[in-house]
Amino acid sequence: MARRLPALLGQVMRMAWGAGRRDLVVTLALNVVVGVFTAFGLLATTAVLTALFAGGPTPGRVREAAPALVLVGAAITIRAGLAAAAQWTQARLRPQIDRIAEQRLYELTTAVDLAAFDDSDFQDDLHRARMRGVDAASSMVDNAVDLLTASVGVLAAAGALGVLHPVLLPLLLLTALPEGWAAVRAARLGYLTQLELVEVRRREWIMTDLMVGRWHAAEVRSFTVRGFLLREYAGLSGHIRAVLLGLARRQTMTRLYGDVFKGAATAVMYVALGLLLWEQIMPLAVAGTAVLAIRTGQSSLINLVYSLNRCYEDGLYFGDYLGYCAAAEERISAGRAGRPALAAGERERRVERLRGFSEIVAEDVTFAYPGSQEPSLRGVSVRLGRGEVVALVGENGSGKTTLAKVLAGLYPPQRGRIRWDEVLVTGLDPEVLRRAIAVVAQDHTHWPMTAAENIVMGDDPGAAEVRAAVRDAAAAAGADEVIDALPLGLDTLLDKRFEGGRELSGGQWQRLAAARGFYRAAPLLICDEPTAALDARAEHRLFEQIRAHAAAHDRTVLLITHRLASVRHADRIYVLEDGRVIEHGDHRALMELGGLYADLYALQASAYQDQAGFPPAR
Repeated sequence: MARRLPALLGQVMRMAWGAGRRDLVVTLALNVVVGVFTAFGLLATTAVLTALFAGGPTPGRVREAAPALVLVGAAITIRAGLAAAAQWTQARLRPQIDRIAEQRLYELTTAVDLAAFDDSDFQDDLHRARMRGVDAASSMVDNAVDLLTASVGVLAAAGALGVLHPVLLPLLLLTALPEGWAAVRAARLGYLTQLELVEVRRREWIMTDLMVGRWHAAEVRSFTVRGFLLREYAGLSGHIRAVLLGLARRQTMTRLYGDVFKGAATAVMYVALGLLLWEQIMPLAVAGTAVLAIRTGQSSLINLVYSLNRCYEDGLYFGDYLGYCAAAEERISAGRAGRPALAAGERERRVERLRGFSEIVAEDVTFAYPGSQEPSLRGVSVRLGRGEVVALVGENGSGKTTLAKVLAGLYPPQRGRIRWDEVLVTGLDPEVLRRAIAVVAQDHTHWPMTAAENIVMGDDPGAAEVRAAVRDAAAAAGADEVIDALPLGLDTLLDKRFEGGRELSGGQWQRLAAARGFYRAAPLLICDEPTAALDARAEHRLFEQIRAHAAAHDRTVLLITHRLASVRHADRIYVLEDGRVIEHGDHRALMELGGLYADLYALQASAYQDQAGFPPAR
């Protein structure tokens, strides 16, 4: 860490320079000048004490000391004013650094591939960077400035002592060594403990979220799991408490040893000062100034050691932040390997080229989630023609949603290829591909925004043409009835955690998610269980709307559903089992085949068969 600290200080100061160079320069300059006035005040004190301890009547000695007293008072006043100004500019710098550090973290985190979030090591790195690393950036700048201030103060006191008597200088520095050792060791112990607790703290944070989060509140009460969650939390927090108590004991003993040795070193220094007086090597007035210089120097040394310790400790956490950023950048670079950066115009041309596709083909696609021993997709091949409705069906865990995510460009296949006409997805900028795709997900996000913003997802909801498109998409998805019932219509905030916010039912949210997919003018619409929260009438209506919308806008629909009655009219149906396509064809061909699809369809249809024995509708 001692080797890394200068480099980390350099990086964080470059961040501070980018955040507010004027505030940084003024802060550093003012702190240097504060140190100069400290040294000046100490030396002026020597003149005051010399005049006061001289022979002659007291009034005369006071008159002799008066000019030096004025200088000391002026130095103290100016020093206080400059110190206050330095604190102000330093306080201005802190939020600017926080913003830059957080911005970089969020830019990288939102750009990494989705597979990173399935990696537990990545999650640990992200947790450390987010919890302590971001805050360590501004804290490290503060401590670096404090380190400079303390260093200048030490140099000022050391310079004064060097002028008064050189032997006092090394003794002053000796008093800092024990406390410095204790501070650095205590910081190291603290960091290693925090590192050990990262995963436990992450689990504790998840438990607290389950207990205080609004989305989990109903289920926590319905299933009476309050006691279970509290026990789990108590176990995790108890482990953390035991570890931290052990850390406190070790740190206290370390600091105690440091204080004992510091006391011994201070005693040696004052004994040396006494011997200088005893041997009349140093006048009494100079000794008085030396005492002030020693106290000032020790105070600055304490601040220096404290700042160095804080820099050391923050450097450990800031190193975690930088390590996470470097790992995230490496992931992003690896994902972009072989793909040159695109100008905005070229990106738009490539998006338009994709929009005009004739067919999308996945050939022999194999994919496994990070850390998984078994692949979720095994040599899957599918074809989606322009304007077709293609369905993926199968039992839970068969690979339907995974295949949809791979086709959507959220996960790259480990083997095989995906092409839009002759354009290979592996050579495309992911943003280009994703802009040609709209997704209606089963587990869609309830964005804490207005109804309009939940549909447009980043576009300006106030623009007239956007407003009209939102209305059309909402009507196509059946969400217009939901929006019309809201107090402010499209401008209603959909989050009851805020004043004036409203909450929707599961079915209403699902209609809004469908409107989100319809609004995005993309040639491929992926619908993953889009009717899971809808009643039978609303489900039938939405499927009809999806087919009508696709036909009207020449969109290809990839439909994933367990409701097989809804896929009878699909142009092509792929049946998956254990990550493989085992059947494909239209509804009639699959029923005649008599395989898994026919079994599943008959099983679902039998649930609707009348008790009198009427056969299900075909």
